[in-house]
Amino acid sequence: MISRLFRTPLTWIAITVLAAGSAFGLYWFQPWKLLTDAEVAERLTTVATPASPGTPSGSAAPDSSGASASPAATEAATATLVSSGDFISHEHDTSGGARIVRTADGRHRLELVGLNTSNGPDLRVWLTDQPVVEGRAGWHVFDDGRWVELGRLKGNRGDQGYAIPDDVELTDLTSVSIWCKRFAVSFGAAALG
Repeated sequence: MISRLFRTPLTWIAITVLAAGSAFGLYWFQPWKLLTDAEVAERLTTVATPASPGTPSGSAAPDSSGASASPAATEAATATLVSSGDFISHEHDTSGGARIVRTADGRHRLELVGLNTSNGPDLRVWLTDQPVVEGRAGWHVFDDGRWVELGRLKGNRGDQGYAIPDDVELTDLTSVSIWCKRFAVSFGAAALG
């Protein structure tokens, strides 16, 4: 009976369709990415913060990551913090921070600090004009308005930076999203303020 089943054209058509469907499903969903992490440890920009009234003039002022910098490094740093925020989870658990810094040469850079999210297919880093909304209501809003793609997500864990093109007007771009372009969903987002 089984040998007769494999002699019919309908069986081979079904096997071909199942094989093609399985191959497409593996390509489209890339389920192995849920089991792997890509860690990035790029050097972030040192951003000096003004000394607080209680800080002695000879002591180090903390930079925006909370670490103390030496007085010489604090004086030499000319990068400034433009905006920052913390990630909230959307489709996948996401934590860490995002910040936009103006470097010494006047350019802007988005930096993801301590990012921790799931790996996934076709993840991008977007600056958007959409508000960050918690829960399922916030999963799909970021492609509704103006957005600028800064590139593919370099890794789902760690520190990483992305150059912001000079022609991008930042005044109304108030959030960053880890955007899954393939499924049009946000893994996590941060409001920049």
